[in-house]
Amino acid sequence: MTNEPEYKASPELAGGAPVSRWYIVHTYSGFEHRVEQTIREMMRTAQDDGLIEEVVVPTEKIVELVKGEKKTSTRKFYPGYVMIKMVMNDKTWHLVQNIPRVTGFIGGKNQPTPMRDSEAQKILSMMVSRQEQPRPKYHFERGDDVRVIDGPFGGFNGVVEDVNYDKGKLRVSVSIFGRQTPVELDFVQVSKN
Repeated sequence: MTNEPEYKASPELAGGAPVSRWYIVHTYSGFEHRVEQTIREMMRTAQDDGLIEEVVVPTEKIVELVKGEKKTSTRKFYPGYVMIKMVMNDKTWHLVQNIPRVTGFIGGKNQPTPMRDSEAQKILSMMVSRQEQPRPKYHFERGDDVRVIDGPFGGFNGVVEDVNYDKGKLRVSVSIFGRQTPVELDFVQVSKN
């Protein structure tokens, strides 16, 4: 008896060609892009025999205020995880499993579970929409305590009264000279307390 994994064969199309599916690979946090580059290099040099179709680190663009300026940066949806579309067999399993800083596949030690196609498409479409329309760093709701970090009300604390995601604006009730005063601010002008 060996410790080598045994797999069920990847599902096949009517013509006999194996079907590629989306899998999630767990990596050391902070090394997702390095793992992605290694897999892309394997694809480029054909070490994978064409069985790996695509590799993605799900990210989104966020907007935040840094030193008084709006700055767009990238944030990972799922730190420590990489999505890979591939035909699962012994060779591809070992190729991916033996990449430095990969800890394994999600779903089972010897039998990785593929993602449902609907889940993969949801993540990919969310990724595309969030690249086109950067989101604020924080998610705001009515009643949230916030601190104004920019503009004429910088340094004041307040409570969110209304959120307009379409315009990227908040109405915040700020205490000025002992009176609650509603002010309209951009998302990037406030941070959560």
